[in-house]
Amino acid sequence: MELKTTHRWDLDEQEAIELQHQLALQVMKEDALEPVRYVAGVDVAYSEQNDKLIAAVAILEADSLTLVDTVMVEESVSFPYIPGLFSFRELPPIMKAFEQISILPQLIVCDGQGLAHPRRFGLACHLGVLYDIPTIGCGKTKLSGSYVEPDIQRGSYSPLMDQHEIIGNVLRTQDGVNPVFVSIGHRISLATACEWILKLSPTFRLPETTRQADQIVRKGLKLTQ
Repeated sequence: MELKTTHRWDLDEQEAIELQHQLALQVMKEDALEPVRYVAGVDVAYSEQNDKLIAAVAILEADSLTLVDTVMVEESVSFPYIPGLFSFRELPPIMKAFEQISILPQLIVCDGQGLAHPRRFGLACHLGVLYDIPTIGCGKTKLSGSYVEPDIQRGSYSPLMDQHEIIGNVLRTQDGVNPVFVSIGHRISLATACEWILKLSPTFRLPETTRQADQIVRKGLKLTQ
């Protein structure tokens, strides 16, 4: 997959924050999707024994949710643990994984945040801008903002607010289970992002893209121990 935007990765904390502010201006918050035949999920897991991390990309057929391609990459951690700057830690190995995929996706779902980020530039935004591809942030937990708990039925949602701005939706993907935190990554509207997360979550709380990528990184971690 071809990068459309590039930058240095050997940055200190302040340089990384400044770059986030700059690149956030490139995020497109409206739908600019091609017909989606394949959708990718990405995930990263860290070893507790050493400085290794595992990044994975899982490609699913959008209609059937059949897994059609997977890539796993093992790397050493190259950026410190700093809240709000996870993309600088996780994107380099994710990018290496994308270099090896055989099927190009038209949409990427990230296990993390997009606009629902203090500087409106979470991992999903960063990845989307780099490849200029539609991306969605779908986090298990909240990073920024406040919300009222949505109704218990699947498909119910409430806005995730930060300083009178809607930065995402808190979406119930299954009846009575904890919601997920959906936000724009790039080239997609919030409404369409939520529609896709529901489509990708027919049975479980998390979208199949995330579940499949998570299974791959878990298997990879076992091999590193």
